[in-house]
Amino acid sequence: MVDDTTITRRRFLGVAPVALAAARIPEVAAPERKVSAAGSPSAFELDEVTIRDLQDGMKSGKYTARSIAEMYLERIQQIDRDGRGPGVNSVIELNPDALAIADQLDRERRERGLRGPMHGIPVLIKDNIATSDRMMTTAGSLALVGSKPPRDSFVAHRLRESGAVILGKTNLSEWANIRSSHSTSGWSGRGGLTRNPYALDRNACGSSSGSGAGVSANLCTVAVGTETDGSVVCPSSVNGIVGIKPTVGLVSRSGIIPISHTQDTAGPMARTVEDAAILLGALAGIDPDDSATAASQGRTHEDYTAHLDIKGLQGARIGVARKFFGIGDAVDKLMEDALAALKSQGAILVDPTDMPSQGKFDASEFEVLLYELKADLNKYLDGLGLEAPVHSLADVIAFNEKNRDREMPYFGQDTFIKAEAKGPLTEKAYLDALANDVKESRAEGIDAVMDKFELDALVAPTSGPAWLTDLIDGDHDSGGSSTPAAVAGYPNINVPAGLVRGLPVGISFFGRAYSEPTLIRIAYAFEQATRFRRVPRFLPTIELSV
Repeated sequence: MVDDTTITRRRFLGVAPVALAAARIPEVAAPERKVSAAGSPSAFELDEVTIRDLQDGMKSGKYTARSIAEMYLERIQQIDRDGRGPGVNSVIELNPDALAIADQLDRERRERGLRGPMHGIPVLIKDNIATSDRMMTTAGSLALVGSKPPRDSFVAHRLRESGAVILGKTNLSEWANIRSSHSTSGWSGRGGLTRNPYALDRNACGSSSGSGAGVSANLCTVAVGTETDGSVVCPSSVNGIVGIKPTVGLVSRSGIIPISHTQDTAGPMARTVEDAAILLGALAGIDPDDSATAASQGRTHEDYTAHLDIKGLQGARIGVARKFFGIGDAVDKLMEDALAALKSQGAILVDPTDMPSQGKFDASEFEVLLYELKADLNKYLDGLGLEAPVHSLADVIAFNEKNRDREMPYFGQDTFIKAEAKGPLTEKAYLDALANDVKESRAEGIDAVMDKFELDALVAPTSGPAWLTDLIDGDHDSGGSSTPAAVAGYPNINVPAGLVRGLPVGISFFGRAYSEPTLIRIAYAFEQATRFRRVPRFLPTIELSV
């Protein structure tokens, strides 16, 4: 959930949809595979299908929840498995009960009708989101293989209540990309390396790499990722999809393997703004087990699609955060075209509108994350019970050292070690860093600039195009704009903004706390006016002519 940088994932497991009951994950990571040169797989009936399309199909009798789940499970086999396809490697484990759940939902539809728009819709969720079922929840770490969470996370509970079919878990940058400062995004000891479906030698970004690549590759309808700083919006950007990082507290974090209680949040990842909005409505809610959700009382919406407005840019005042530009000439050109599109749809651009506090909370953010990682992870691990293989951050560090060949073949755990050296959350260093974060990112940051210019949203490039995956030197990402909203705990939405040499680049709309309705309105109007989303072709590499 941290930075946009950690890479390597594994394959997934290898269970045909007709044999889900036999599904299991090996207890050791599979060897890193060579990138397939097979190119684009065969056409898929559900390519780019939306939630609305599937509901219409189930209503007409063309589809059932079971038939949809079967098609996606077969597609996962084709795209993710060795030898049969390109090997995107986005799914770490399949749900052996997925088809039984789909059957039950089909019966319920016939006998009692729909629960809502998510009824029968296949979802993949990140492997740091707890499920109390026959799947594991490991954050991609071998240290948690075999452990069983005592209960569903709030997110999993909400998905089940909505009638969604949880198909499986997605790979991620191990421990949500917080283990090392030299990590390769998308890699985990349990899962191996997730690859970008646009060019398989390019990075899928972290830490929600599997969720981003899986949605983009049409392995599910929608997915759930998590973010501490950049880990929903960056994978969405480089995988050419929509990602919503909600206001912290809009979606409960209970049962999600944590980094930071001040910045962590789960969020929807989808191919369209409408589908992301539908999923957000299913996830949002008050949870007594997460005190941060209390502040969202009266600020959540059961139906965020009510804010979809094709004319939503007319009169919208949008500030251009110019200090995040300059990633590269090609990206800047895309952003200028995007700004022109915003103006053509009636937006009023205030350019530039940079935050005076920008850069003043980078160091304090990391200090807060180190303190909260130790405190929050220790609490989570202790709650797993005596049967769990590890019970503290110190135990995880020791496990990694003991299993260095499997857990640290490419990069170490320097960030874990720094976090373990921190004291309690009562220490002055932590309290001072947290106070600085709040002041500089909110009152003297996003809120200040939005008040000054009377803005509805801020806009900036989300990231550059996907970089070449490098397991030797780690990530080479070119920058991004996720930090202000992440540190403030404010919402951020990525929408596809075009391609650079065939690689997607996204644009971010971010703003005040609980401004999701406004951001969804703006993002939807931009999406409908531009329609930059392109289906990935699973190229082995991007051919560059001189």
